[in-house]
Amino acid sequence: MPLLDVNHLDVRFALRRGDVQALRDVSFSLERGERLGIVGESGAGKSVAAFSLLNLIAKPGYIAGGSIHFDGQDLTQMSDRALRHVRGHRMSMIFQDPMMTLNPVLSIGEQMVECLKAHRRISSREARAIALRKLEHVQIPSPSARLDQYPHELSGGMRQRVIIAIALLLDPDIIIADEPTTALDVTIQAEIMALLLELCEQHNVGLILITHDLGVVSQVTQRMLVMYAGRVIEQGPTREIINDPQHPYTQGLINALPQMATPGSRLNQIPGSMPSLDNLPTGCAFHPRCGFIDRADGTTRRACIDEVPGFVTSGNCRVACHMVAEMLERERIPAEEIR
Repeated sequence: MPLLDVNHLDVRFALRRGDVQALRDVSFSLERGERLGIVGESGAGKSVAAFSLLNLIAKPGYIAGGSIHFDGQDLTQMSDRALRHVRGHRMSMIFQDPMMTLNPVLSIGEQMVECLKAHRRISSREARAIALRKLEHVQIPSPSARLDQYPHELSGGMRQRVIIAIALLLDPDIIIADEPTTALDVTIQAEIMALLLELCEQHNVGLILITHDLGVVSQVTQRMLVMYAGRVIEQGPTREIINDPQHPYTQGLINALPQMATPGSRLNQIPGSMPSLDNLPTGCAFHPRCGFIDRADGTTRRACIDEVPGFVTSGNCRVACHMVAEMLERERIPAEEIR
């Protein structure tokens, strides 16, 4: 049984003009110690998926359907009191901006001690000793001095290391990292991701990495999900998807990487933009931007416009695309004719 098993998750936001569906039929799993990446453009639903796992969706958002089983328990059916035991204890989250996460009027030590005492019956002295060890684990220089400093006294990279130390305080089973290096420069980004990977491997902690950076995903994760307009459209082993993307949207994301363009020429880009969730196109949500909606003979795949694609299996990946389904069907029929 997977440590985390998400099935047919639907998340909606109740607005005056009607409900807006932010996540549609999202399903995936995570084994203990496994590293999973979730990628897509802004507005794809990555962060909503991450917040849903801990039931941190703020009103007017709510989980409208599906289940989130963690270690055999459905988190969507838990009381707030039971969820508090899971949040921060067994599942921790690293947010995008450490300055928005850390309390500016409390020292680093006070915040770490407070977190520990909220979940364990220990003295302040014991909690401070654990906090010091965690700061040492994340390789912060002079950790004992940092405990008495305030967030504004630390650099961006050091603040993010503190956030990682707080996430590890209670030895969680899963860490959810929501674009943890967005506000950092490239050198510090690499250091933080290398540290996070090392800590997860050492402690057999599962990692869900939310990002738009395919380069980071390819280096850190073992499996990945590609999301578009609130739906998973491709999932499978990271290397397989990076080396041989099946969905046209995934192909577009990879082709948009700077290294895929000819030096001196314009960068490749996916035409158009992510649709608004309250005005999604019919059929496949990507079809207005897709360069493969028309076949080689000039005919249009009407299914792309009229029908939401189901998942088909291609290699070790699952893909929601009518074109891929059509190609797999063409490959299957000649093989049957030969037999």
